[in-house]
Amino acid sequence: MDGDRHRELTLIGAGLAGSLLAILLSQRGWKVTVYERRGDPRIRGYESGRSINLALAERGRHALRAAGVDEAVMAQAVMMRGRMIHGLDGSLQLQPYGRDDSEVIWSVHRADLNITLLQAAERAGATIHFHRRLHTVDFDAGYARLIDDRDDQPQDIRFSTLIGSDGAGSALRAEMVRRAGIGERTEFLDHSYKELTIPPAADGGFRIEPNALHIWPRGRYMCIALPNDERTFTVTLFLPNHAAPGSGDPSFASVRSGAEVRALFARDFPDALPLIPDLEQDWEHHPPGLLGTLYLDRWHLGARAVVLGDAAHAMVPFHGQGMNCAFEDCVALADAMDREASLAQAFAAFEQERKPNAAAIQAMALENYIEMRDRVDDPAFLLQRELERALQHRHPTRFVPHYTMVTFMRTPYAVALERSEVQRELLVEATQGRRDLSGIDWEALGRRVHERLPVLEGAH
Repeated sequence: MDGDRHRELTLIGAGLAGSLLAILLSQRGWKVTVYERRGDPRIRGYESGRSINLALAERGRHALRAAGVDEAVMAQAVMMRGRMIHGLDGSLQLQPYGRDDSEVIWSVHRADLNITLLQAAERAGATIHFHRRLHTVDFDAGYARLIDDRDDQPQDIRFSTLIGSDGAGSALRAEMVRRAGIGERTEFLDHSYKELTIPPAADGGFRIEPNALHIWPRGRYMCIALPNDERTFTVTLFLPNHAAPGSGDPSFASVRSGAEVRALFARDFPDALPLIPDLEQDWEHHPPGLLGTLYLDRWHLGARAVVLGDAAHAMVPFHGQGMNCAFEDCVALADAMDREASLAQAFAAFEQERKPNAAAIQAMALENYIEMRDRVDDPAFLLQRELERALQHRHPTRFVPHYTMVTFMRTPYAVALERSEVQRELLVEATQGRRDLSGIDWEALGRRVHERLPVLEGAH
């Protein structure tokens, strides 16, 4: 890249995106220094209060392959073939994500993944400093102050370029907002979440089906469980902060004590209750987590600073794409820095490419919450899913299910959103007033598919 004398970069945040970006840029010959506010997870145990497992999909795996770490990560991943729906009556129904085992998602442990990426970043040549919290930035002078929270000692550093991979609460973004505005706004959901744990069975195995993402949908609220490599499940309960008046729904305002959460599970999640022996203890010790969507008008300040991943576009977790989108950002940024003549141009090109796609997946993640908690056991929705599969079979290069485009392909999110809206219209129209697919005019519907959906690149 012309005009960048030192090819030196300073990354803020050594979480998942920061570690992956450090690998990709080090491999490309950049001198990368990373500062992380927490301690080294390899020494003191993992300090994150964040979800301990995540859904890895094709976009994320593509980035891991680009960094040469896919094999190491996949050795610890657990396959999830579909959603296992738990009815209130104890019934179970598996809704496959894809056509076969080539179309699945993978549950990965956040801490293990972070450690794998940190080690690979150091092997690639990156220098990582822990216990260094970004405090203030002087963008004009190229100075930043970091603080070690163990003893409040400051450290001043010089930088030519800062990259913020420091998550939804990004300190670098806060400094960019202070310096230039950049149009930050966060929209919080009126729901929050708490995490609980299903331990292994007495024989050391999984207590419930391991190769699925379990969902207990209950209309305005829900519970989910993802498998972990060590035969546990991470359970997440999503509740409104305050229930609608007269609804009788539980909420974080009404379910406060261990006894109240036990009563809620006995009533609404009876088959999950015996699986969570530490329910009351987990409930009382884990604070509720907020759910919000972060929007920014700008992601960069010339060549001085750029943010990516959750620092630029945090989203609600209901499409399992936060990490996958952040990893896709890392590849896109590294590619733009290879391609463009200067860092300022690279950051502008990166923002132009990724901003519409981030907005699209943020919208789809919000929409997926309603689907997961309220629609997965709805007969009209299930009939639309059946028709969706039939149309995919008949028109595989044109009618590609929403979930397939987002999860098993690397179709730009904005394209996936646009096509999904057309497909939903076709599905709703064709199933209106029907109980099953008999009597569908397949020829007429096929013509509509061809009129409205061009061939999708990469579909087969």
